[in-house]
Amino acid sequence: MQVHLTNRQQHILSATIRHYIATAEPVGSKTLVDEYNLGVSSATIRNVMGVLEKAGLLYQPHTSAGRVPSDSGYRIYVDQLITPSETLAREVELSLQKRLKWEDWSLEALLQGAAHILATLSGCITLITMPQTATAVLRHLQLVQIETGRVMLIVVTDGYETHSALMDLPQASKDTQPDAEVIDRELQIVSNFLNSHLRGRSITELASLKWSQLDREFQIYGEFLKKSIAEFAHRTLTPSAAQIMVRGVAEVLRQPEFSELQQVQMLIHLLEEEQDQLWRLIFEEQPETEEVGKPRVTVRIGSENPLEPIRTCSLISSTYRRGSVAVGSVGVLGPTRLDYEGAIAVVAAAADYLSEAFSYFNP
Repeated sequence: MQVHLTNRQQHILSATIRHYIATAEPVGSKTLVDEYNLGVSSATIRNVMGVLEKAGLLYQPHTSAGRVPSDSGYRIYVDQLITPSETLAREVELSLQKRLKWEDWSLEALLQGAAHILATLSGCITLITMPQTATAVLRHLQLVQIETGRVMLIVVTDGYETHSALMDLPQASKDTQPDAEVIDRELQIVSNFLNSHLRGRSITELASLKWSQLDREFQIYGEFLKKSIAEFAHRTLTPSAAQIMVRGVAEVLRQPEFSELQQVQMLIHLLEEEQDQLWRLIFEEQPETEEVGKPRVTVRIGSENPLEPIRTCSLISSTYRRGSVAVGSVGVLGPTRLDYEGAIAVVAAAADYLSEAFSYFNP
């Protein structure tokens, strides 16, 4: 959003937003004169606030009330008027380092601990996704005959997670009865082919193998494997509802913005029953900043959020990575009236910490 503000307009908009964030009360010109050293009269402040209201950055909830920030006002504030808190970022980093032990904890326990710490420090709902299978690197693939005409594909990733899927073998001819020993030998040869071409790739690349490279005598497996592995990859990559860790809900719901029961019910339903929608929103790939390997923190304010239950909230998120590949996400969710300097710093510091931690679990 391109809006040019004078220095005075910037100072008054910033003061108005900071006071509203702190009090949840509409802000009048007298309050700004009394509590902020703006160096201008109450009349001047009223005039400037009127200009900001006409620009759509402030509005009056009631005729006799002071002003409150609009989503557009918060957007200007975030993009132009604040700097993330280095002090809070350092506090987050030290707290995570002190209270979480990579050597002694599983990855899931580490993420649970991080979510609890972030919820406490930010005062927001914290959302952390588990690492996505999509980015897991393939270590070994094996086709095993389970019974006549049925095989199991077993996939082992670099994190030693195992995935499997049952498949029906194609029949070369309705008149021939396959020999189990012959099929076992053929499956081993095809398994060797799969490992030589797919080891070291991610699961998202499973369906990209050039099946024409199979020797002619094994071409019968080509189309069958192409279709079956594509289905396996799609099923494996579909996020499950258990992949987002949520902490800090009770504290946030005490905020005055959540006084309506219907709004609370919609939010709780999203967090508990529709996590797949939320997952797609917060795991969206983040462009890198000018510092290579550092993902950008994304701030979605109010109506910028596509999901109805959080269109009165702000969602701040970033990804944690293995090298340059995004493997999961961390975010905080709260009312639009939140401490953006602190929340952005918290998310950025947590994403950096989890990226470092993930390199420990996935050397």
